[in-house]
Amino acid sequence: MIAPVLMAFGTPAQQQRFLPKIMAAEEWWCQGYSEPGAGSDLASLKTRAQLVTSGDGDYYVVNGQKTWTTLGQYADWIFCLVRTDPAAKKQSGISFLLIDMKSPGVTVRPIITLDGAHEVNEVWFEDVRVPVENRIGDENKGWTYAKFLLGHERTNIAGIGIAKRELARLKRIADAEGRIDEPLFAARVAQVEIDLMALEITNLRVLSAEREHKAPGPEASILKIKGTEIQQAIAELMMQAVGAYALPFRQTDVGPDYAANLGAGYCNLRKLSIFGGSNEIQKNIISQMIMGL
Repeated sequence: MIAPVLMAFGTPAQQQRFLPKIMAAEEWWCQGYSEPGAGSDLASLKTRAQLVTSGDGDYYVVNGQKTWTTLGQYADWIFCLVRTDPAAKKQSGISFLLIDMKSPGVTVRPIITLDGAHEVNEVWFEDVRVPVENRIGDENKGWTYAKFLLGHERTNIAGIGIAKRELARLKRIADAEGRIDEPLFAARVAQVEIDLMALEITNLRVLSAEREHKAPGPEASILKIKGTEIQQAIAELMMQAVGAYALPFRQTDVGPDYAANLGAGYCNLRKLSIFGGSNEIQKNIISQMIMGL
């Protein structure tokens, strides 16, 4: 039996249906939030879900488009924000649906990123039927559940573990290139390391609050801003350490092996300060929730 505490929202039946397969990595999920014209202003989303009452069971008919859907080409399910009350104000007319990616009418189209990778996608919904029992919580209350989830997502985007790994890699590259003892370069590496240590302490505070079942607050926005800036700074320092050898997007016979793909990685990481709520939006959240501005 899966304890209900493992899922903040959702019926016991939903928890028993989905959690075991998620924990066993038997089913993979993607996120259906952003749309063309509804990214940082997510509440402007237009994907529509219309309730149909039927003798065989009530269901929603979903039509619309999601974009920047990470690894959607592999997903079995998508958790999706949809508009169920177009007459309500933006945040009040949104519901949270769980949609089987194998449903008729679901189409996944690749978006090839600047580094040449198929990482993100467009997902189209054309008259997709979704049983009412696949709705999380109450109709038109999806914004509440999405905000809760985004707090955890932003904590994860901070990428403390990834940044520590990449910082160690940066030091190895800088040492191999003879840059680690250059005062100005070494000072920049030291500053990034200090920032990362401070961020890790903030992250541990958030994790400690989680043990008390407290949802992340504005500190999740702090983690998201600083964590993404640190990861981008490390990628930039790697490029500077290697110099021109880091520019090719593909492995070449020129330059050291560790220079391969540094340029592609640098470009890919520019997205970190945008997804999950852009860093500019996070600053607005902090100013409102902490300083009351």
